[in-house]
Amino acid sequence: MSRIQSTLAALAAQNKTALIPFITAGDPDPAMTVPLMHALVAGGADVIELGVPFSDPSADGPVIQRASDRALAHGVGLRHVLEMVREFRSVNKNTPVVLMGYANPIERMGINSFIPAAREAGVDGVLVVDYPPEECQEFAAVMKENGLDPIFLLAPTSTDDRIKEVGKIASGYVYYVSLKGVTGSGNLDLEAVAAMIPRIKKHVTVPVGVGFGIRDGATAKAIASVSDAVVIGSRIIQELENTPRDKAVAAVQAFIGGIREALDK
Repeated sequence: MSRIQSTLAALAAQNKTALIPFITAGDPDPAMTVPLMHALVAGGADVIELGVPFSDPSADGPVIQRASDRALAHGVGLRHVLEMVREFRSVNKNTPVVLMGYANPIERMGINSFIPAAREAGVDGVLVVDYPPEECQEFAAVMKENGLDPIFLLAPTSTDDRIKEVGKIASGYVYYVSLKGVTGSGNLDLEAVAAMIPRIKKHVTVPVGVGFGIRDGATAKAIASVSDAVVIGSRIIQELENTPRDKAVAAVQAFIGGIREALDK
């Protein structure tokens, strides 16, 4: 059982919803990434999604795009991200880390180089936004052979056939994008999310996390009532943007602590 699977199973046994925050590696500068990861854990994160900066994102809204731009301006690439995970893992042996990004950096590095390097660094799962499940069975198989979870997105527009395809190869959890559009956009429709989760669970046996549009404790708590995990990203990036650099790590920890408290009430 992978670190992601055991973590989510333990939470489910306690009837608790997993909290999965997202930050972009290298934002606001590379030296802050590992301290931010530790702050997320201290605030109550169960799994960390670590964004791999990319110049041409298709699913990210303006907030996360700005974070990628800042990281890229510091020269942060995929190999640097793996080094950050390795540094984090030298202290934290338990909290799962999922890399979230796009195919291009992985393809440039080469799948056969990337997967063992990710495993060695301490990565637990990889979510590649533009890897459709029907075209990456081999990638998913090699990931699993190396003890890594291939994680896939589902959306309000996903058909039953697409959900079935994801269900065949997904591991760890699936990430349900609760809104049509990009990260940080729109308002959550809890009824629509609540109606979609049972459709997904007909074909998917792994836990279902919900993200996009979760901005505070109230929305997190509402989503937790119908999902196995809550994913929150853009709001954390905004916290970093709006806080002086010397107070940013503490601010992020406090923010995540507030979300954790809301989930556990």
